[in-house]
Amino acid sequence: MRILTRTLIAAALLVATPALAAPVTLKANPVDADGQVTFGDIFDGAGASSSVVVTRRSGPSVVMEAGQLQSLARQSGLEWDNPRGLRRVVIRNASLSPSSATPPAATATAAPASAPRYAAPESSARAERVISRNDIVQVVYIVGGVRLSISGRATANAAAGEPVSILNLDSGRTIDALAVSPGQAIAGPAARQARAALQ
Repeated sequence: MRILTRTLIAAALLVATPALAAPVTLKANPVDADGQVTFGDIFDGAGASSSVVVTRRSGPSVVMEAGQLQSLARQSGLEWDNPRGLRRVVIRNASLSPSSATPPAATATAAPASAPRYAAPESSARAERVISRNDIVQVVYIVGGVRLSISGRATANAAAGEPVSILNLDSGRTIDALAVSPGQAIAGPAARQARAALQ
C-alpha cells in the first residue's frame, strides 16, 4: 500500500511540474556580451535561471533551434510556448547589435509570409550595419504566396535595405539577397521589389 501511495504521489508531482514552470517571453533582440549565452540574455522573466548558460557564442552570432531551446528552458523550470512558431533563434554579440532604443522585432522571429519590413539606409556611410561578414543569416524567398527559408553565411557586411550575398552552406551556391534586420534577409521577387522602391 505504501509503495502504491508513493507511486501516486510521484506521478502527481510529475504531472504538476509543467504548471509550476515560470512563463518567459523571448526578447526582441537577444544579445550576449561575453560569449556565454544565458537564459537572461534570451528571455524576459527568467528569474533565478537568468544566469544559467544555455550555449556559447564564438562568432558574431549563434543560432539555436527553437525546439532545443524550449527543452533546455523546461529543464530549468522555464516555460516558453513559442507563440510565433519560430524554428530558430539568433543571439548576437551585444557589441555588434544595433544600439537603437527600440530593437528590431524581427531579430529573433521568423519572417512573415509577406515581405518583411526594413529601414531604408540613409547612406552607405551612415547606415547601421545589421549583417556582418560570416554571420549566419536566415534568407526568406517569397513568391506566389509560397514561403521558403534557408540559412547561409553572409559574404559581406550590409545595412538594412542593402544587397548582400549569402552562401548556402549545403549547396555551396551564392544567393543574392536584401538585408532586412540582424540575421534576416529576403530574396526573389520580394527583394527585387524592395530594391526598386529604394531607387
